[in-house]
Parts: sequence; C-alpha cells; structure tokens
Amino acid sequence: MNPILLVTGGSRGIGAATARLAATRGWDVAVNYTRDAAAASAVAAEVRAAGRRAWVLQADVADDAQVVAMFQALDREAGVLAGLVNNAGVVDVAARVDEMSAARWQRMFAINVFGTFACSREAVRRMSTRDGGGPWKATGGGRGGVIVNLSSAAARLGSPGQYVDYAAAKGAIDVFTLGLAKEVAAEGVRVNAVRPGLIETEIHASGGQPDRARQLAPQVPMQRTGTAEEVAAAIVWLLSDESSYTTASMLDVAGGR
Repeated sequence: MNPILLVTGGSRGIGAATARLAATRGWDVAVNYTRDAAAASAVAAEVRAAGRRAWVLQADVADDAQVVAMFQALDREAGVLAGLVNNAGVVDVAARVDEMSAARWQRMFAINVFGTFACSREAVRRMSTRDGGGPWKATGGGRGGVIVNLSSAAARLGSPGQYVDYAAAKGAIDVFTLGLAKEVAAEGVRVNAVRPGLIETEIHASGGQPDRARQLAPQVPMQRTGTAEEVAAAIVWLLSDESSYTTASMLDVAGGR
C-alpha cells in the first residue's frame, strides 16, 4: 500500500503542484480545499491518472472543528497518514500596518498560523510513536511520518509597506516548525519548512496584484520568478526518505533573494 499524504490548500498553485508530483513519487494523495470543489476534483483526477489513490476533502483550516472532521474522514476513507503538507494560506492587499484592521490580522493568523497548528496537531496524534499511538490512532497509526510547512521568504524580509502581517504569520510558522520538530524528533516524526520566494501562483491576484511576482523579478539574484513546480520539488524531497536525517530545517526556494 502506498503512503498517504494530505495536502491542505491542494486545489491550486503550490498545493496542486505538490499533489501531482507526490503522486508520481509513490504517494496516495488527499486534496484539501475550502471553496473550489471542481479544482480540487481536477487535481485528484490527475493523481489517479498517475496510478495513485486520491480523496477530496473540504475543510476550512481556520475552523478547528472542520480540521478535526477532515482528519476523521481521512481515517475512515484512506487509512494511516504518513505525510502532511501545510500549504493552505492567504495574503491580503498591500498596506501599511497603520492601515490594517484587526479583522485582517485575525484572518491572516487564523488561516496561516492556527490552521497549520491544528492540522499538525491532528497529524502528530496519528503519526507519533509515543505510547504506541495512543487513542487517536483508530486506524492503527503511530508509525511515524513527515510534516512540511509552507513558510515564505517574507519571514526573513519583513515585507514592509506590503504584507507585514503575512510576514509575521510566516515567521510564526518558522518558529513553530523548529519547536515541533524538536518536540517529536524522537517519535518518528520529521518536521521541516519550505520558504518560497517570488513564485508565479494565483495568490498574488488574491492580494490584488496579479503581476506582482513579475514586477519584482529584477530584485531576485537569479533575475526571474519561480514556479509552483520548483517549490513542489523541494517539498516532495523533504517528504521522501532521501531527507531522512533532515528535521527542524528551513529550505529556501527563492532564487537567492
């Protein structure tokens, strides 16, 4: 039986690219989405076309109850979880901090940070070898696993005048990655993060700047933007046994920026 991977926000961009590539590397893939069922189903169809099993799971990761229900559905429908990619995330329109609302901050952290916390909690409950798996392993888990979090180069750069709140949220993901990785390192669970730079995905359009990546490309030492597939390659490497001695690490995929 192939190992099972859950990709949050898997219906588009980096999440979709990760699901497709993981399928070619031997993973069965559960594709999580919030709103676009058709897009998620299309990604699942590509996974199946690669000869792997696929599931489509709707859940807003900002809602803890929905996260719990998603993992329970995965237990029933798929089996033992071996990998989690915390990819679901949002950005907002460019603004200074003194122009931002509390509602914006709450949304930013609810999805980008608390969603990652909740999904990681549920994954660890199923992956950790501690206490033989414990009561959370209804499907016979406790065999170890891998978590890859999506951070951002913004966590290093701060994104002044644009997305300081987004950068701060991703900075929280970096610290969470380090802490969780050390917490579960002896329990068969590896935790790492990928920090993409300027990547051509739909997230820029959702922030009101569809051409942002191309406009800023000259600031990148490699003089170009990256692709979702290039980020997916890093994620899938971290999921693989080739990175078996890698945990608590941040892998920048940012063209030198």
